[in-house]
Parts: sequence; structure tokens; C-alpha cells
Amino acid sequence: MIRRFRSWLPVVALALLLGSVVPLAGSARAADAPTLVLPATADEPRRLTIYSSLDATLAEPLLRAFQARRADVTIAFHELQTQDIYARIVEETDQGVPTADLAFSSAMDLQVKLANDGYAQAVRLPSAEALPDWARWRDTVYGTTFEPAVILYHKPSFAGRAPPRTRAALADFLKANEADVYGRVGTYDVERAGLGLFFLARDREHNRDIWSLFNALGAAGVKLYSNSSAIVERVADGRFLLGYNILGSYAAAWAKSAPDLGIVLPEDYTVVMSRIGLVPRAAAAPDLGAAFLDFLLSREGQRVMSDDLGLPALHPDLDGANTATGLRRVYGTRLRPIAVAPALVVYLDQVKRQRLIERWNRALRTQ
Repeated sequence: MIRRFRSWLPVVALALLLGSVVPLAGSARAADAPTLVLPATADEPRRLTIYSSLDATLAEPLLRAFQARRADVTIAFHELQTQDIYARIVEETDQGVPTADLAFSSAMDLQVKLANDGYAQAVRLPSAEALPDWARWRDTVYGTTFEPAVILYHKPSFAGRAPPRTRAALADFLKANEADVYGRVGTYDVERAGLGLFFLARDREHNRDIWSLFNALGAAGVKLYSNSSAIVERVADGRFLLGYNILGSYAAAWAKSAPDLGIVLPEDYTVVMSRIGLVPRAAAAPDLGAAFLDFLLSREGQRVMSDDLGLPALHPDLDGANTATGLRRVYGTRLRPIAVAPALVVYLDQVKRQRLIERWNRALRTQ
């Protein structure tokens, strides 16, 4: 099952599959200015270049914590869409020019594809020894967080009644309350949101009857969005009653200032994703990329991610509500982390992806 193969899928085709236009032939570097630059404080600085899907403002405490260890490093942080991270690394490597020293992305499938297609290099990281086996592959790709996909609900709308806590209960609720919920449920549009398709593929693996839920969502006039914020905002203010398969770390950040936003980790199973770090094969300073990735996986780096960034820490020695250890204590075996492995790239195949989307569309159209 684990095998290395050269990508047959050109960057243009992959960009079309992901519903975006990726710049090619040198234009990927047309907007080269980093989103955030943190200058070194020591003499004769070296430069660490990071491509990341993480919001630069959110990432800054993590970057500064690393610089506290490495005052000799200037950090150039490029905030990019996940598909652009993939495309830039492929293009720059193929053109023989240096690329980022670290790629840090929420697109588990694209990160694993980079490694599987030879665009990442193996790095031995002391901090990675603490990782669970599912969170690393061939010393090239490393999981760093533990982020559940959740059901959202508007608390005042469920006063006196419990929100749905399983997918079957959610489907039953939608059918029994069609008049009240019609047009007031949101989820990702899997044709435009890579994360939505990613979670749908995991649902299909864990639940043979998942299409009955999407039948019910379609009958309830589900609204589709390409990002989390539109759904979370609408559930928080009561325009929507429910949101399905939403990234829990994002919702939890909103919930701190939105008391009407409720979060459920489904009791039948809860899919858990992990943001992936890798050092590209063509990195200009691979030792710095490896040093930062090792810091991400260390107790200190994981504590910063949990406490300052609000991203659930993966390190088993950390405890608390926003850690893998704490979440497992509360939710146990319902948590289903997605293994970092080549199997993740299955639905990047154009034919398989299109078949899954067509099946999803048919389910939503069923009334």
C-alpha cells in the first residue's frame, strides 16, 4: 500500500480539481513578498522561509517563540492557500530554484502527495519520537495538531432540547423539523472547499450509510460554503441552526466570543485531522526548516500552539482541554485521527474525485 510514485497529474489539472487557478511558468512567485517578516536580532542572520496556510497574525506567537531560541534567524512567513503551497513547491522545485524551507499546511492530502511524489526530504527530528505512529510517514511528513471535525448548533434554538449528537440523530432531526430548519443548515461545498471533500471522503470510509444524512441535508435546503467562517458566523448569530463537519479548532476560537455557539463532537465517530509540516526537497535552508519543524513538535512549541494559537496539541506529554490527551480522556475511541499515509491522495485522482462529487450531488438532490 505504501509505495513511491511520480505524479502523473500536472499542476494545472490538480488546480482545476481543487477549484482554483494556480499560477504557472514563473508567475507563482509574482507576489513573492512575505506576509510577515520577523528580523533576526543577532549579527549575520540567516533566513527561514515558510509557506503556510495558517493566518499570519495567528502564527506570530509561534514564530516569535522559535526566534527566542534562534535569534540568528530572520523569518519570512508566506500566508498562502493550501493549493498554492502545493503548486509553488512543485513549480519551484521543477524549475531548479530554491523553494520554502518549511511547508506547513492543513491540506493533509496535498502535503502527503508532495512527499509521495519526491518533493519533500527526510529529516530526523528528536521531538518526533513522541508522536503516535499515525502522525508521521517515512520521516518526511509530520502531523502537528489534533483537530476534530464537529457539528455546530445555535444554543438558544435548542433551549429545552438536546442537539443532535450522532449523524443518524442529525438526519432524524432534519426530517422531523423540515419547516423550521429549511435553509438554516450549512456545510462545506465539496466542489470548492478541499477540506469539505477531505471530510466527506473520511465520512465515506467510516459510515456506509452517510448518504442518508446528505439526503436529509438536501431536503433541508442545506447552504454550501467554501470556508468555515461563513458557516460559523451564521450559526453563532442564529441565522443557521446547525453546521455539519466544521473544523473544530476554528469553531472553538469563535466560541470564546460567541456564547450562543454550541459545539458537538459526534458520538458515533469524530474525524480528527492534523496540520502537516514537511521540509521541501529544494529548500534553500533545509536545516532551518527542520529546526522549526522540530520546534513545532516539541513540548514548548506544542504548548504555544495550544495556549496561544488555540490549536489542539498532539504531544502526548501535554494535558488539558485543548490537547490530544485531554480530548481522548473525554471522548475516547470515538476520536478517529486520519493517518498520515499515501492513502490520503486517493481522491486527488480526477476520476475518483469526480465520482465522489457526483454521488454527493445526487444525495443532496434527493428530496
